[in-house]
Amino acid sequence: MNTTQSTSTVQKKRLTSDAMSASIAKEGQRTTAAPLGHALVELAQRDERVVGLSADLAKYTDLHILRDAMPDRFYQIGMAEQALLGAAAGLAMEGFVPFASTYSVFATRRAYDFLCLDIAEANLNVNMVCALPGLTTGYGPSHQATEDIAILRGMPNLTIVDPCDAVDIEQAVGQLAAHDGPTYMRILRGKVPRVLDEYDYTFELGRAKLIRDGAEVLLISTGLMTERALEAARALEADKVDVAVLHVPTLKPLDEATVLRELGKDRLVLTCENHTVIGGLFDAVAHAAVRDGIFRQITPIGLPDEFLDAGALPTLNDRYGVSTAKIVERIKTLLHPRHTERTD
Repeated sequence: MNTTQSTSTVQKKRLTSDAMSASIAKEGQRTTAAPLGHALVELAQRDERVVGLSADLAKYTDLHILRDAMPDRFYQIGMAEQALLGAAAGLAMEGFVPFASTYSVFATRRAYDFLCLDIAEANLNVNMVCALPGLTTGYGPSHQATEDIAILRGMPNLTIVDPCDAVDIEQAVGQLAAHDGPTYMRILRGKVPRVLDEYDYTFELGRAKLIRDGAEVLLISTGLMTERALEAARALEADKVDVAVLHVPTLKPLDEATVLRELGKDRLVLTCENHTVIGGLFDAVAHAAVRDGIFRQITPIGLPDEFLDAGALPTLNDRYGVSTAKIVERIKTLLHPRHTERTD
């Protein structure tokens, strides 16, 4: 009996620890719990127009912080994303500043028409704050929003933000509320890493920021991939490889002036995104470069154009080439291709 109980305990621990967690924080890393929820409470205390809405996912998008602190400023719409965005549009038309939360896949795949015609066409101040972007859950294609940015980039009036960490999220909330028009922000939930406050960084809506400079390689990154780009840059220092990291938290409108300035320097260039390589950061950067007459190779690091497997996140990140180790490996291959050629 003791053996059976022990085996059962190990199995339960394995299932809860390494299978489908949406947390991206590493053990011992500095984090902030529910940065979106706490930033919204602080904003709502200053601005009585701010309200929150959820499609039955407040606990899983960190909007439960606002719900519990200010229940009269929170609306539980239920499992109906079209109704969620319709209600948010109505509140915005009455002068409120709504933050509507759900999973990224549901907001983009299920409620696109409501976002487009009810909100974007009218240029309403509705802010969609959506969890589980890209490969941040192992639950497979039904929950992995690998193409959400591609779906939304063509929508007029819409601003798209992909934050790196808790610092980005905390600083973005107030700027989204003050922005004239609809926004879509991919959020990281739970215990979210704090990364950018070590680099004298400040989030500015619509602006890309050079986090570190380097003479040999330029990594243009967005979202959680900026943390991995910075880790890769530090790892490559041991091989005397000098890597710059340009963080692009606002994907639309793209800060083309900053991106083109950095592309103009003679370096190996890669883009890093937690999104399919089709229709996201890579496409935006390459489009800007060609339109400006910059003709050079830009190598994308991102998710493949396929439905991803379910499983443990570390395994999937390696499998699809978006882990820190795989970024380092890809850069070394591009810098020294002869070292990776087969000799048999």
